[in-house]
Amino acid sequence: MTTPNRGGPPPLAVEVTGPYACFTRPELKTERFSYPVMTPSAAKGLLEAIFWKPEFTYLIERIEVLSPIAWFSVRRNEVDEITSTDWVRRAMADPAVRFDAETKRDQRNMVGLRDVAYRVFAHIRLREHADAPQAKYRDQFRRRVERGACFSQPFLGTREFSASFSAPTARRPIQASEDFGMMLHSIDYSGPRETYRWFHARMDNGVMQVPEQGAELPGAPTARTGGRG
Repeated sequence: MTTPNRGGPPPLAVEVTGPYACFTRPELKTERFSYPVMTPSAAKGLLEAIFWKPEFTYLIERIEVLSPIAWFSVRRNEVDEITSTDWVRRAMADPAVRFDAETKRDQRNMVGLRDVAYRVFAHIRLREHADAPQAKYRDQFRRRVERGACFSQPFLGTREFSASFSAPTARRPIQASEDFGMMLHSIDYSGPRETYRWFHARMDNGVMQVPEQGAELPGAPTARTGGRG
């Protein structure tokens, strides 16, 4: 159980940039194809890489697109099987067990984004067991951004695409508007299977507003297919 805090203090803000990004569409299970802009779930994961505490979670308010949307395509070597828990147990028990990547190798196409830059705005939403005021966590987040400190390397959708981050600048969003249709909002890991929630995404003059909650869609995917958001 959490308590929303929209309408309270102004949102936290951070700018993120990178030469490449891929915010994978979960409905495309074979080859990775990116959304045109960063998803809220990817933005939340990036903020958690900078500063995370079990006492709170991030609520993404909006994402500003600071660079024109540009695409790239590349073919990559991947494997066509996912390692199971049973295989890991057998490999731990018997050093002779090996995964033969050569026989499982498959070439797949990936369509991603290049030269990306975003400004992410988010609120801190305290959990019931939080033992400190919201202001404390907000100040800790700002100090980490100013120092360039992080718990783990932030990335832009997939781990091979590292992100740089900094305090907000006066850079203006791109002057472009587009309807993106249904976009991944968040992923719920509390059940036996991952559950996706969606929202209707639209960019107006470079700004994509994010609703507080997404909605489950009938027939939507229920298991993640690689990469964070």
